[in-house]
Amino acid sequence: MADLQPTHPTAPWPQAREPHAWALGRHRVFAFAEAALDPLVAVFTLWALALSFEGVLRPAYMILAVIAFSLAFPGTSQLRASWWQLVFNIGFGWAWKAALLLLIGVSTQFLAVFSMPVLLHWLWLAPVVQVGAHLLLREAVPQLMRLQGPPPQAVIVGFNPQGAALAGRLRGSPYAGIELLGFFDDRTGERRSGDQGFQRLGRLQDLAAYVKQHRVPLIYLSLPMAVRPRILEVLDALKDTTASIYFVPDMFITDLIQGRSDSVCGVTVIAVCDTPFRGAEGLLKRGSDLVLASFILLLISPLMLLIALLIKLDSPGPVLFRQRRYGLDGQEIWVHKFRSMTVAEDGEHIAQARRHDARVTRLGAFLRRSSLDELPQFINVLQGRMSVVGPRPHAVAHNELYRRLIKGYMVRHKVRPGITGWAQVNGQRGETDTLEKMQARIDLDLDYLRHWSLRLDLYIIFKTIRLVFKDSQAY
Repeated sequence: MADLQPTHPTAPWPQAREPHAWALGRHRVFAFAEAALDPLVAVFTLWALALSFEGVLRPAYMILAVIAFSLAFPGTSQLRASWWQLVFNIGFGWAWKAALLLLIGVSTQFLAVFSMPVLLHWLWLAPVVQVGAHLLLREAVPQLMRLQGPPPQAVIVGFNPQGAALAGRLRGSPYAGIELLGFFDDRTGERRSGDQGFQRLGRLQDLAAYVKQHRVPLIYLSLPMAVRPRILEVLDALKDTTASIYFVPDMFITDLIQGRSDSVCGVTVIAVCDTPFRGAEGLLKRGSDLVLASFILLLISPLMLLIALLIKLDSPGPVLFRQRRYGLDGQEIWVHKFRSMTVAEDGEHIAQARRHDARVTRLGAFLRRSSLDELPQFINVLQGRMSVVGPRPHAVAHNELYRRLIKGYMVRHKVRPGITGWAQVNGQRGETDTLEKMQARIDLDLDYLRHWSLRLDLYIIFKTIRLVFKDSQAY
């Protein structure tokens, strides 16, 4: 697969799931440079500091360098990450590695062997140098690729949606290292997905002759799996060429949620739609939820008591509002919030909160705008009904409405609902008064399922904290 970035323009952390060996197409030397960059920076900064402070490189630093290299190798590709994502990725990765090294050093009493100034300077210098090294690599790679001569040429067979997506990626990436000549397709222009400026080189029957004449080394087959006889004809015609052939599968669908291979009783199966929280990932997700929710509740308990008192003074009614929502696998759960309205609706017809809604109390307006009304949901996290990060739960009445209107709506319930989510930190917070707004929210929820990682969860939490102080979408 050429690229694992999601189709949504605000796709989360595409580099997180990108295979290292193919990060730069044919240029394996650059892929190795990406894999070795972070480990080598960690090693050389440690050695440089040891020589600077002690004047000699003692064996203890050699051992520590080997351990640090093993933890950091292979490094993650950061070429397609934004500047902020680059800093966050490196900072997060270095933080857990440093914590693990510190734990090992304390438990083995090996920490006393090292100079404390060396270790303290290493903690901040290594990630700073890593950021600089990745920025230099971004600038150097296109120039180095040009020095290696012309890139290999490729053609795409079948200009359907996945073929068009691949063409767009090859054209838009400065690191692809592949020159796309055009495509072959039997359909007329009205039936194709849009040529996007690429040249149609001929019909499928012309493919083999063109490849032999122009010595095309790369062919990407983007034909529907339903036309198996046609695919076999194309492959048979290409046996008289030396081209490398890659299949871009459609899997009979246009969307995969946690697509991966597995084995059932020795039979290979392909996951089309699955939860990301299987096995170790599920334990990691639940463990992080318990730790984060416990820590946050400990910090905010005085604030929650103050809010409860203010609610009682502001308007008559209960402090907490309880409403039915859909949880994991579509099972109904009870979700708690601080009451922000004069009513507590939980029926078949629930009107969403609107700007200047008369039902919202004076204090409730502030609570909703600052998201403080969501704080009791950390108790739901400890109960196992919710997660700190995940798709936001909607009222049951809204679920029943939108599951009929939006394709794939219920897939978001493959995971526990969250207090905050990828959609909320990307502008899809507040009232969804049109079908297009809800569709945009669901698209982002599904992107989260495709690309979940603990790093992504922490990024969403940090971004949520920042948005709380300046977001005005909720009311």
